[in-house]
Amino acid sequence: MLQIRCKNNNTTKSFPEGTSLLDVYQEFADDIKLPYPVVSAKVNNTSQGLKFRLFQNRDVEFMDAREGSGHRAYVRSLCFLLYKATQDLFPGSKLFVEHTISRGYYCNFKKRAGEQLKESDVERIAARMQEIVNVDMPFRRNEATNEEAIRVFAERGFTDKVKLLETSGQIYSDYYMLGDTVDYYYGPLVPSAGYLKVWALEPYHDGMLLRVPDWNNPMVLAEKVDMPKTYEMFAEKTRWDIIMHLSNAGDVNKAILKGHASELIQVSEALQEKKIVQIAEEIDRRFRDEKNPVRLVLITGPSSSGKTTFCKRLSVQLLACGLRPYSISTDDYFVNRVDTPKLPNGDYDFDNIEAVEYNLLEEHLTRLMKGERVEVPEYNFVTGKREYNGKKVKLANDSVLIIEGIHALNPLLTQKIADSMKFKVYISALTSISLDDHNWIPVRDNRLLRRIIRDYNKGAFTAQQTISQWKNVCEAEDKWIFPFQETADVMFNSALNIEFAVLRTHAEIILASVPKNCPEYSEAHRLLKFIHYFIPISDKEIPPTSIMREFVGGSSFKY
Repeated sequence: MLQIRCKNNNTTKSFPEGTSLLDVYQEFADDIKLPYPVVSAKVNNTSQGLKFRLFQNRDVEFMDAREGSGHRAYVRSLCFLLYKATQDLFPGSKLFVEHTISRGYYCNFKKRAGEQLKESDVERIAARMQEIVNVDMPFRRNEATNEEAIRVFAERGFTDKVKLLETSGQIYSDYYMLGDTVDYYYGPLVPSAGYLKVWALEPYHDGMLLRVPDWNNPMVLAEKVDMPKTYEMFAEKTRWDIIMHLSNAGDVNKAILKGHASELIQVSEALQEKKIVQIAEEIDRRFRDEKNPVRLVLITGPSSSGKTTFCKRLSVQLLACGLRPYSISTDDYFVNRVDTPKLPNGDYDFDNIEAVEYNLLEEHLTRLMKGERVEVPEYNFVTGKREYNGKKVKLANDSVLIIEGIHALNPLLTQKIADSMKFKVYISALTSISLDDHNWIPVRDNRLLRRIIRDYNKGAFTAQQTISQWKNVCEAEDKWIFPFQETADVMFNSALNIEFAVLRTHAEIILASVPKNCPEYSEAHRLLKFIHYFIPISDKEIPPTSIMREFVGGSSFKY
């Protein structure tokens, strides 16, 4: 008999060898009393599906769709449900689950005959999905040698999955079946389609939007948010993919194996530099508008987007346009530490807008826009106090003022300054690559890997500490950054197509240091699992001015 400890209620019970997690949950269910249906579990801090069978003593923790691994299992299963429905109705069609947007997932759908997707098609697909849910069709996992899995997908024309598995270096691979439909996912699914109660499918631009449960209340749909500018930034990403002939991890790996890594890095950097030049030229054009000259550039983005390096590269291009950029950090306008708001656990909430003396910042910006000389503060992070050390600023006639920070687009900072004088930039690392047509890489995973590497290299935090803080970081982004991103004049994607191949070289040893007996191991294990799909390459070809250098080190900029 096995001894299984349920971490939800800290109770241990005995079970026969080979018992499934689903059977274990049913034995513990009355004592756990989670508010929402269980969809997955962690076994010794590693995510598993509920059909996983136990053959040794284990710690088990059951998850609903509010928790990261549970939410991902639910969404993966929805994607397979969608794919199954498209194949039942349109044999030979192609589905591409591309990225998150509007609190759902944008899906590009191509009929075999090249016909345009119609609203009636989307309705039929949604109806077929519901039929599959109603009969509670089971998801079945099959473990096979990598060669066998490659054969299965090659026979069905899945070149994206074949390239991924051929270059993964794996010995065994799992693939899934829903009825007679085969697919591949790099994480667990729910046991059956009947678990998928909350979802919707609707037309979105030239494709479909798969709507998913709300993170905080998985019994309702996440509220849809219109994001036309973000959609266009993803469309630009797709155009860059076409230029580079890359759309998935298999393409990247094949290119690396052929010796094209250096060329891919150079083209990726060139595309980013071209975009920065375009932004600088637009700022210059609007600066020279006699009626409504731009004098203030506001730059924001979520954690680890590369805001600091972007600002420095933009400043260089503004200088090339004949302008003189001057930067002021919002960090220097932090309130004194004793006045900083706190999180429910008692930690300081440095991401809160109330952690910034925004009225003072706005006053100084307004005076600078009028041509006045202003003494600006410097924040002493050792004493936790704002100090005045005689640093006085006056803008010249050819100067533009750059403000960078997570609250830069918050109207509280600049509400007294005319919109015509402001140019707003939103920057984020919108993951430029997917594992295959149905396995996207979450945008936040890109930034989390960057942050783990930077924190570790600076000696600021271990990987375990960075991962433990990430939930609070994401909640702050949802509250203080994302609501204002669509007000930007321009958006910039700081991710590189070849980025994960470079990050793997740095991240592997750092993530491997996370102890298996801590809750953060689950996330470290998941990140390690997906970066192992990429063939690692050295960062020696990454130029010293690259945004990547902000995280892996070796930048020629001073921070």
